[in-house]
Amino acid sequence: MSRRLRVAMIGHGFMGAAHSVGWRQAPAMFDLPAEVEMAVLVGRDAAAVESSARHWGWVSSATDWRDVVARDDIDIVDIVTPGGTHAEIAQAALASGKHVLCEKPLANTLPEAEAMAAAAETSGACALAGFTYRRLPATALIRRMIGEGRIGRVRQVRAAYRQDWLVDAQAPLVWRLQKEHAGSGALGDIGAHIIDMVHFVTGQRVESVSGTLETVVERRPVLHEGRGLSGTAGDGWGEVTVDDLAIFSGRLSDGALASFEATRFATGRKNSLTIEVSGSSGALVWDLERLNEVQFYDRTATSTAQGFTTILVTEPEHPYAAAWWPPGHGLGYEHGFVHQARDFVAAIAGDEPLHSTFAEGLDVQRVLAAVEDSAQHGSVWTPVRS
Repeated sequence: MSRRLRVAMIGHGFMGAAHSVGWRQAPAMFDLPAEVEMAVLVGRDAAAVESSARHWGWVSSATDWRDVVARDDIDIVDIVTPGGTHAEIAQAALASGKHVLCEKPLANTLPEAEAMAAAAETSGACALAGFTYRRLPATALIRRMIGEGRIGRVRQVRAAYRQDWLVDAQAPLVWRLQKEHAGSGALGDIGAHIIDMVHFVTGQRVESVSGTLETVVERRPVLHEGRGLSGTAGDGWGEVTVDDLAIFSGRLSDGALASFEATRFATGRKNSLTIEVSGSSGALVWDLERLNEVQFYDRTATSTAQGFTTILVTEPEHPYAAAWWPPGHGLGYEHGFVHQARDFVAAIAGDEPLHSTFAEGLDVQRVLAAVEDSAQHGSVWTPVRS
């Protein structure tokens, strides 16, 4: 291993912590084709970003992402900022010859995502959209089993991502609830994950949609940094400008019908991403809250042996699992980010093809845009742009 890849990460919130774990652990658990250096962490507040850099193991910190992106000693730019900044940072990084990893959804708008995908294609660099859930052993196994024909022809898909962190109407107006920063609400934030998951495991694309978006709580208290919540009305409250929940149907490229639900108002559901794929000879079911298990139904089994079987996805022959613990010792949320870093480095080195590219992120963005368009026009069936 002679090559060193120096990483700059822009942003240092919740996703910054997760990506830091990925960059730190991937070289320890996998035999990577290049050395990884967590070179610099970038944020707006000098003291806060310096503290995060020290805590997570970055060599240095900075406050100007433009200067960092232009540096000759940076090879990878990892973007974990709010969606409204993705396009500008990614295009600048690609123009500077950097490889880019960008959190999902790719952008806040379809034109921004199109520009990012075009910039990636022109640059020739590796550009990865951060759909980490496709890099868990269980979901990669589902893709493999569907590709092997274990459930026959896919006829129906049900995908849902349900959380409840906004059920309290007094929860503050954070950036994820403002369109100028987030682009959309539950639709883009967590709906993007289930769209990509359906694309990934089935190998098909959503070609048309019929959808409904709803904002359940329209005004929330404004959070003033350092002073907590302020006021009870008027200036102390702000408008929620995104959706709280999205429910839509989709027609896949091979004719199967899919249903999607993305909500942050599912009381009692903390982080439940579920997918169920029903085929002509079987079915597969997975839930992120039980992420080491896949439920498999085999219609070809004898009638006395039929029923859903639990596959514990911790065997060394399962995707990614050989790098970790003995069978039965499960993985967790953070491991998707470790696998993401591992896959990205392997693709940069030319050892493996890149997947969840900016082009695939654009595919998801086109579905998001079609759902918004459908919802604005009375849930009419709307084609997804190609």
